[in-house]
Amino acid sequence: MYAFNYHKPASLDEAAKLLSGASDGKFIAGGQTLLPTLKLRLASPSDVIDLGGIKELNGITVSGNTVTIGATTKHAAVASSAEVQKSIPVLSYLAGLIGDPQVRNMGTIGGSVANNDPAADYPAAVLGLGATVHTNRRAITADDFFKGMFETALEDGEIITRIEFPVPKRAGYEKFRNPASRYAMVGVMVAETAGGIRVAVTGAAPCVFRHKEMEAALSKSFSADALNGIRTDPGMMNSDIHASAEYRAHLVGVMAKRAVQKALG
Repeated sequence: MYAFNYHKPASLDEAAKLLSGASDGKFIAGGQTLLPTLKLRLASPSDVIDLGGIKELNGITVSGNTVTIGATTKHAAVASSAEVQKSIPVLSYLAGLIGDPQVRNMGTIGGSVANNDPAADYPAAVLGLGATVHTNRRAITADDFFKGMFETALEDGEIITRIEFPVPKRAGYEKFRNPASRYAMVGVMVAETAGGIRVAVTGAAPCVFRHKEMEAALSKSFSADALNGIRTDPGMMNSDIHASAEYRAHLVGVMAKRAVQKALG
C-alpha cells in the first residue's frame, strides 16, 4: 500500500477537523473494505482517520421500542447481544450471518451501512425495519439513505454516529449466500412494522430496494402463499459469474417466502 498519515481521534469533533485538514482523508472503522483496497493500491489517501477510539460511537442500548446501535459496534456484538436477541431477534440473526468470525469481530455496522455494498446484509435490515441513520449533522430515514451502488445520502465529512431500529411486530430474514465470501447473492428482509409491511431486498440489484408488490400482497395476507405468482423483473437484477439476473430474480421470491416463514416462527 501507499504511505499515509494515520490518526486515531478521541472525539467526533477531532475526527471532523482531521478530515477537513487533510488533502484526501478517509475514515476507517472496521476496515473490511478500505484495508483490502489500500493493500491492492486501488486507493492512496493522504490521511486515514480511525474512528475506533471514539467511545460514543460504540455500544447497544434499548429504550422502549427502539434499539440503538453505535456506528463502530462490531457485527459479533450485535449477533451475541442478549438485548438485541430479545427486542429484534432477526437483527441478531442477520448479524450472525455476515462473513466469518474474523469479519464479524472486525467489521462494524456503521462501516457496512456507509459503504452500501450491493451484497451487504445490513442495508436490508436498515431499509426493511425502517431504521433511522443518525450522523454528526442530522437524522436520515432509511428510505432516503440508500441512493445507488456504493452510494448513500452521506455528504463529505459526514459521520454515521448511530442507527436507531424500531422494534417490529414480527420480522424475518433469509439469504442465499455466496459459499466463499458469504455475501448475499440475494437476501430478503420481511417485517411487519408499526407503519406497515416492509420488504427489503439486497444482493440482487445494484442497490438495496423495497419490493412494493410483495409489500402489498403481504399487507392483505401475511403468509408465504400470498407471494405466489409475484414476479421480480430480471432487468433490475445483477448478473455475474455467481448468478444470472434470471436466477437472482427467482431467488428473490424463494428467499422472501422463507423470510415470511421465519417471521411467523
